Amino acid sequence: MSQSDLSEPRLPKGLAPERLLAAVNVAARHKTTPEQAALKEGWIGEADYYNRLSAWLDMPLLAAPLVIGPGADFPHSILSGLAPGPRWTGDRGAIGRRWIAAPVGTQIAHLAQLRANGFALETQLALAPPALLRISLMKRFAKDAAQHASGALSEIDADFSARTPVTKGQKACLALLAALVLASPLNAGAANVLALLFGAVLGVSIGLRLFANALSLAPPDKHPPVKEADLPSVTIIVALYKEASVAAKLVAALDALDYPRVLLDIKFVIEIDDHATRAALDLLNLPARYEIIVAPEGAPRTKPRALNIGLALARGRHLVVYDAEDEPEPDQLRKAAAAFAALPAHVACLQARLAIDNTGDGWLPKMFAVEYAALFDVYNPGLSRLGAPVPLGGTSNHFRTKALRRIGGWDAWNVTEDVDLGLRLARNGYRVEALDSTTHEEAPASLKAWMGQRRRWFKGWMQTLLTHSRTPNRLRRELGGARTLATLGLVAGALTAPMLGPGFAIALWEAAMRDELLSPNAPMELAASTLWCALWTLGIACGLWSAALGMRRRGLVGLAPWLFLLPAYWLLLSLAAWWALIDLLTHPYYWAKTRHGLARSSRRSPKIVRQSRKI
Repeated sequence: MSQSDLSEPRLPKGLAPERLLAAVNVAARHKTTPEQAALKEGWIGEADYYNRLSAWLDMPLLAAPLVIGPGADFPHSILSGLAPGPRWTGDRGAIGRRWIAAPVGTQIAHLAQLRANGFALETQLALAPPALLRISLMKRFAKDAAQHASGALSEIDADFSARTPVTKGQKACLALLAALVLASPLNAGAANVLALLFGAVLGVSIGLRLFANALSLAPPDKHPPVKEADLPSVTIIVALYKEASVAAKLVAALDALDYPRVLLDIKFVIEIDDHATRAALDLLNLPARYEIIVAPEGAPRTKPRALNIGLALARGRHLVVYDAEDEPEPDQLRKAAAAFAALPAHVACLQARLAIDNTGDGWLPKMFAVEYAALFDVYNPGLSRLGAPVPLGGTSNHFRTKALRRIGGWDAWNVTEDVDLGLRLARNGYRVEALDSTTHEEAPASLKAWMGQRRRWFKGWMQTLLTHSRTPNRLRRELGGARTLATLGLVAGALTAPMLGPGFAIALWEAAMRDELLSPNAPMELAASTLWCALWTLGIACGLWSAALGMRRRGLVGLAPWLFLLPAYWLLLSLAAWWALIDLLTHPYYWAKTRHGLARSSRRSPKIVRQSRKI
């Protein structure tokens, strides 16, 4: 083989001329190599390409099982594509160690240049397809990967992990609060103190929502698109568990993204015993831009733990999280790239808008759709404009990867990891902005599924409140007085309103029936009546304002007649919140799985009725 034959890496024979030309053009636009373009597009199979590369470079190609030698490391050996292999003995008795290489991109060109310069690659290196090396290293370092996924945040700062026990001060405060709740029906003094605390939290929460609603009236920011050659690489992580029925739909949604495939690094993280989902993904014959990563056995078995495993292996400059049932708008990644390019570096996260698609599946999805419209089209965009911490949704979060790694990724022990992450970003000096792009989701249609999901969400909010109130002085130093107050109103308000709201509503109604509310007999009674009438009036008006704004922006005005069911929906929220408290005390880290792929309707395709698919 001549030096000229090795001057540039070549694509395998058999590709159609138009695809060869397309690969060259893609590589030129995005500063990569033609074979990477062909691999990411799925025009070349990884096994076939590395088999041909082995013959071209005259290097041995290893097959499973790989023998990994001492000195390998997680995750760097996977990210570098290089790991020490076993010892070998040469023809003359020389003993050495051959390294295992899974080269990509310009690494292949470097190997070709070394071969052209006469370097005996076969004595030092053996080739392996990247997927084979990754699988072998994940098996070798299963314990390390599991420890990193569940304990990385604790190692950085144990105060930020829900795994850390509550402090003595927190236990004392919780005991006092429980005593007030239990004594309030029988003791007027306890009832007054509880009412004062609840009124303060509710007042801050209402004020925060009023400001956020008002600020959300401004039109969303528009950013100039990023030039094709300047688009960043993006890692997409999807944590999957028992999602065989939606695997094909998920891949179709990701394939529909309008983004250069050569820049995509898509990781499906599945659990070690989820054979059905693995089989469903294997049937799709995924191209090299997709990776299936098996999470090693470990605890807790939660979505954030799986996301941390994907984060450790992420190669993209930006990172986005999607759920199994998500259908993001095709231009979402381009909009995120444009926003990150225009915004300052301390904006570390963009939250896309989430919208419920299966509103025709019953009254619960309809209420869910109104709730999501108020949250993601009104409240969260307003909070970001206000400069307050933003509770993230569990999906369609776009991050600067370096910033996410700097703060320790997700808390594997928090079952509402998105809310916690939004607060931790703020406490580390980062901001969250709203992204003017929509991801369509499926809402639970049955009461059992809805209740299980809400119990988990409320339990995670409780974990988040306990975690971030652990060191109140530090919280104030990191956020400042106003943002600390906003954080407490945000998190505590999301819990106390559903938990205590129905009880206080009944108490106010009884007071009104006895003419004690509207006809006070003493100045203190007048002050209390005025305060509570104002809070309840403002609270209901503010909630309806958020709903109205969100419904108008999301095109859900037709659901307005269903708002008469809001009191019933609020009662269900109260039941879920109290049930979540029991879960927190008995099974704090249990992840209640929500089934997907059950939707029977679609707002975007009203004539199409989806049927549940069983695989």
